[in-house]
Amino acid sequence: MTPVELSRTVLHAVRRAVDEGELAVAVLPERVVVAPPGPGGCGDYATNVALQLARPAGQPAPAVAELLRTRLLRTDGISDVVVTGPGFLNISLDGGADARLARLVRDILRAGPRYGHSDTLAGQAPELHAAHDARAVVLMDAVARVLRSQGARPRLTCAGPPEDAWVRILGVPSDIPAGTGTGTGTDALLRPVPAAADPTPLGRDAARWALLHPAPHDRPHIGDSRSEQHLAQHETNPLFRVRYAHARTRALLRNAADLGFTPEPGPLTPEPGSLTPEGDGPLTAEGDGPLTADRDAQGLIQLLADHPRVLAATAAHRAPDRLARHLVAVADALAPLLPSVLSLGDEKPSAAHRARLALAEAAGTVLAGGLSLLGIDAPEHL
Repeated sequence: MTPVELSRTVLHAVRRAVDEGELAVAVLPERVVVAPPGPGGCGDYATNVALQLARPAGQPAPAVAELLRTRLLRTDGISDVVVTGPGFLNISLDGGADARLARLVRDILRAGPRYGHSDTLAGQAPELHAAHDARAVVLMDAVARVLRSQGARPRLTCAGPPEDAWVRILGVPSDIPAGTGTGTGTDALLRPVPAAADPTPLGRDAARWALLHPAPHDRPHIGDSRSEQHLAQHETNPLFRVRYAHARTRALLRNAADLGFTPEPGPLTPEPGSLTPEGDGPLTAEGDGPLTADRDAQGLIQLLADHPRVLAATAAHRAPDRLARHLVAVADALAPLLPSVLSLGDEKPSAAHRARLALAEAAGTVLAGGLSLLGIDAPEHL
């Protein structure tokens, strides 16, 4: 069960409780946020939905949480639900950590670059209007891409027709009609802080990243002393780190094929007590090698599981910078895993190697899909 599926499951439990008269709530939440448990929590995911519903329901949050807990325990795919603190629901999914990891990796590889896409916003047609400015139009284009990934069909207008250089170099649509915007609030106008200089000399990928990675209220580093950093093939450039991490995963797949093995989701490490590939003795939790890779992978696994929520939040807040920062976090979390993916020397590839290769491929898939939504290329060679 993915985080998005779990969110829908919890929301369904809330709706059933309301329909059957156990909860008296006039307005239901549109979605339920699930996230890794905080301090004092347990299980795989936690949600504060009971705290949100307590006041409108006229009941204490722990009572609402217990009511929902009973319903969730009857749901396939959920093994346990624990109420902690003032009313947090802590949910454990069926299967151990290895089984959940395998399901997550398979889900990502099955969906490909569309992992995290949903129909949550199906039937919605938000109006996006951009100021006649390169950054505003690029921002609107990226927001529209993410909204479409969630099922919406946004309608775009601009204060003036996009300039030819924006279309040719920055990749914005050429058919955005001129208009003044007819919506309200955040849908009516996208007016980020403009760049201090023309971004087009950076080229499409670097320029779009430079315009989208900062939050809309922050000025992008274009035309200042840090402008050239966007083109640097160096770890100080976050776009380079993201694209390099993706290219490394593709290279690993090619190298693994040359060694005669393919990715297969599963446990990242041999069971403690089993023999090393060379037969030198048992592995222990204090040992080096594969077990270190397992520890290194935990942050990456959580980031991959969180990707659908990041896309939903990016769409809701019209904030591509959230997605850009998430991709940097995925790339940085992937780096420690990469050296342990391939077997070394005469070592024969094991099930753990195949599992790490599958996890690396899943991470590369998320990076490629996220870059595509930002309108940026994800090259296989870098």
